[in-house]
Amino acid sequence: MERWVQTCRRELLDRTLIWNQRHLCHAVREFERFYNSHRPHQGIANARPLHPLPQAISDPGQITHLDIRRRERLGGILHEYEHAA
Repeated sequence: MERWVQTCRRELLDRTLIWNQRHLCHAVREFERFYNSHRPHQGIANARPLHPLPQAISDPGQITHLDIRRRERLGGILHEYEHAA
């Protein structure tokens, strides 16, 4: 729990001006979704807690044609990167 609180403080609260309790609750809920569903974690191959590891890409031709998309969350404080379909 201490690691989550430190990460939330460092990556969210130190970069955000919180206006009121409602804004704080929204920001923490959004960060929690980001933390558990997208953000890589230290541990077994940087696996995310709620998702399995993706298949490894071994074909060099496939690596050069990757299309990566960036999605901003919380007004650009958090960034998600994913492969475009």
